[in-house]
Amino acid sequence: MRLLDRYLLRELLIPFGYCLAGFVIFWLVFNLFGDLNQFQKLYLKGPDVVEYYLVKLPEWLVFPIIPVALLLALLYALTHHARHNELTAMRAAGISLTRLTTPYVALGFLMSLALLALNELWVPQSADVADQILVRRTTDPTRVQSREWERPLAFENPREWRLWMAEAYHLDTGEMIRPILRWRLPDGAVRDITAERGRYEDGAWTFTNVTEFLHPPIPGAVPKRFETNWLALAELSETPEQIRNEIRISRIKSTRDARKSQLSAKEIFDYLQHHPQSPNETLLLTRLHGRLAAPWTCLVVVLIAIPFGAVSGRRNVYVGVASSVLICFAYFVALQLSLTLGSSGRVPPWAAAWAPNVIFGLGGLALTDRTK
Repeated sequence: MRLLDRYLLRELLIPFGYCLAGFVIFWLVFNLFGDLNQFQKLYLKGPDVVEYYLVKLPEWLVFPIIPVALLLALLYALTHHARHNELTAMRAAGISLTRLTTPYVALGFLMSLALLALNELWVPQSADVADQILVRRTTDPTRVQSREWERPLAFENPREWRLWMAEAYHLDTGEMIRPILRWRLPDGAVRDITAERGRYEDGAWTFTNVTEFLHPPIPGAVPKRFETNWLALAELSETPEQIRNEIRISRIKSTRDARKSQLSAKEIFDYLQHHPQSPNETLLLTRLHGRLAAPWTCLVVVLIAIPFGAVSGRRNVYVGVASSVLICFAYFVALQLSLTLGSSGRVPPWAAAWAPNVIFGLGGLALTDRTK
């Protein structure tokens, strides 16, 4: 890395650290005032509240804290260089604007990759952990059971023609109470299983006190009945992770529910693979593309900030900064509006998620080219 790159990055990362810390503190205080009443009702203590916000922090970092902090830090750095005529001196020395801004673009790209990994690997689990912290000290058994048990359980695996039902399903242990399975075999026969308990152990589902009916593929044939105290079915492909995913997605009834849910792109993709005709397909596809497109906001804000922050002259600098903030605000509004249109089916899901990034990113590149 050249000396110039190190200097530019140092002058950017210092204000970025201040902006990031400031936004984190502001966001924590803002949410604390909104959640304080809930914490008191659930009898949470100080360490519980701290742990809760530490778990929730990655979700806020992805959007909006890091993109906004990066935008303001980059505008500050570019404004500082422009006010002291450093950009003019660098360009007079034969360094092009493209070369000058390469460290910024590279940083925006790397931050986007980091947020993409954070959004996929950490954020989806943070919502469940945060819910567990909330009910950690509550004395209301109904609230605790609602967090631990799904009552009743019902979902379908259309790829393998299998229907699952149970009176209750434990979200942590995978234990089922009075499960019922019904599926069609390759030869056309139908298999019904009713059990007292079910559990996932060593990669297979096991059931106790089982009553089984095998319906031959012949119309009017008498089904065969079997009873056993214990039955292991290694051929069942469903796993507790898949069942939890089915439960979480089944709770999505509207665009608002989709925004609140923290599903990874892998979970959404796996669900759509098993449910090719899902009534929520458009909503989930929009959510899938949205999770993949959202982290690239860092790169987009860099492309928007460069042409407005790198102009020369004291007056133009301030006008450029204000214009850049307004355009980025318009970008954030357009991103949310586009996702809403995609969830409602008015815009293709891929276009709803990626169009704002492409349009504003290319617009930033075009303005940068004119600035040269």
